[in-house]
Amino acid sequence: MSHWICCQIGAREHYAVPRALHRLGMLARVMTDSWQSPFGGRFHPDLSEAHVTAFNASLMGFELLTRLRGLRGWHKIIARNNWFERKVVNHLARNTEKLKSETLKTEVIIFAYSYAAREIFRFAKQQGWKTVLGQIDPGPVEEKIVAEEAARVPGLAGDWQPVPPEYWENWQEECSLADHIIVNSEWSRAALIKGGVSGEKLSVIPLAYEMQIGDRRSEIGEPRRRYPERFTRDRPLRVLFLGQVNLRKGVARLFDAIRQLKNEPIEFQFVGPVQVAVPVDLKNNARVRWIGAVPRGKTSDFYRTADVLIFPTLSDGFGLTQLEAQTHGLPVIASRHCGDVVKHGVNGLLLGEPTADAIIEALRFCLADPARLAAFSTASRVEDRFSIDALGASLLSLAGA
Repeated sequence: MSHWICCQIGAREHYAVPRALHRLGMLARVMTDSWQSPFGGRFHPDLSEAHVTAFNASLMGFELLTRLRGLRGWHKIIARNNWFERKVVNHLARNTEKLKSETLKTEVIIFAYSYAAREIFRFAKQQGWKTVLGQIDPGPVEEKIVAEEAARVPGLAGDWQPVPPEYWENWQEECSLADHIIVNSEWSRAALIKGGVSGEKLSVIPLAYEMQIGDRRSEIGEPRRRYPERFTRDRPLRVLFLGQVNLRKGVARLFDAIRQLKNEPIEFQFVGPVQVAVPVDLKNNARVRWIGAVPRGKTSDFYRTADVLIFPTLSDGFGLTQLEAQTHGLPVIASRHCGDVVKHGVNGLLLGEPTADAIIEALRFCLADPARLAAFSTASRVEDRFSIDALGASLLSLAGA
């Protein structure tokens, strides 16, 4: 029997890892930056009975201090990661004896996400605890891919900057201190091995996604999506892009595709924070809607009204939007450079490479055959392998390794 301490900044993956462990009775505690109440702020009902330690007041002080110091971009991200690591270590050091009594005669495993784990793992090793790193992305290989894209389309790059060298230096030590490293896709696994990480430490465990209990859609089911006999100017193909609008997500290639599809009955909708310099011709294009960032609870409205989700990422640790789309019965056109979710020709389409030509070919396929798109929708459902219980089983297996 093992007991896990889960450390994470924010509501990453909807707290899937601690939720899975809590169901198995293996969660000792969750340590996070902010935890509030069921009525506002970061919270998850699955963890209402769990032991949660949060640093709400300190987080407010940190945010104020960073504003006074003018920290932005990567410097602020690194400062936040360092702050969180210090808070976790200080708390654990003050409560080590209590933790030992709570986990008597059981193995202690400490789980933390990449880039905010180094000091936590250093402390854990001193206690003789096992360390598990949740790697959120494909690491330095991914940065090289984005850097090449920024050089290819400098006019779109906006404020993109490479990370400071210390970021990767800290990460390399995290990988060295980790007993196990969880990646969420074969794409990430291959990238980390290419980046020098030992393949023996790596385990591929996909992300999990379940609709929250009590959500009306989980009780009555998503209504069947309706497609026209053919797409027209009055009823165009509605293509949704949801997530960070940046070069890594493949938007430069998508922008080129939009231009080349100018005479086709297609409407594009971008939902998420815009992190590129949007060209004027697309900003003022009547067929392109720019929604910007929306609260997490509002994304369902956009999934429900779209005909297909486009996810042409150049590199992604997984791409949770794919599962969110499938929860709503929405077909997905996806890159292969992410989590293995889409079954080509069954519940969506896979791009050979995330190029403008490949995107155009996929969208023209959808335009030409609405009935096939409807069949994709019927088959677009989240598989059991992406459930919280499946994640728990994988973590249980990892603990015994």
